[in-house]
Amino acid sequence: MASTADIKNGVVLSIDGQLWSVIEFQHVKPGKGGAFVRTKLKNVVSGKVVDRTYNAGAKIEIENVDRRDYTYLYNDGDSFVFMDATDYDQISVSSTVVGDAANFMLENQSVTVALNNGNPLYVELPASVVLEITYTEPGLQGDRSTGGTKPATVQTGYEIQVPLFLETGTKVKVDTRTGDYLGRVND
Repeated sequence: MASTADIKNGVVLSIDGQLWSVIEFQHVKPGKGGAFVRTKLKNVVSGKVVDRTYNAGAKIEIENVDRRDYTYLYNDGDSFVFMDATDYDQISVSSTVVGDAANFMLENQSVTVALNNGNPLYVELPASVVLEITYTEPGLQGDRSTGGTKPATVQTGYEIQVPLFLETGTKVKVDTRTGDYLGRVND
């Protein structure tokens, strides 16, 4: 068991059986009364953010979260298989843990997997990825680069909004956090 003196940004705490990452903390010593620690915590799995206050010296439980680089190999139906970049061990991660990251993952892509006691918590992608448009309606004469957008399906099967002038086969950069089109990529 650790105490509130061990709280730092990025530390993962176990509270009521759930894992919470410390986003920010502040040690407060008011003129009257005892000192306390004010924290902002983010749920590691769901992403929910809460504020929590601890009395100074209170006992807390710090969890060890190991973030390692993996290479995405393939999807075997109900789970995704990743290979450790250092020792070539393979792990299977359920589709519920992968979540929306599956919309932007290509085979042989590098990702970061966070593990707690050998259990995968979440998959973290780079901020943006390059994907090829596999299908989009053709643009009409008079369409300009400014103005409207149209739906386009990328090679992972995910649908994004792109400018009207883009065609099937074009490679585009996509933001993995929001799914937004960031620009065209020239080979």
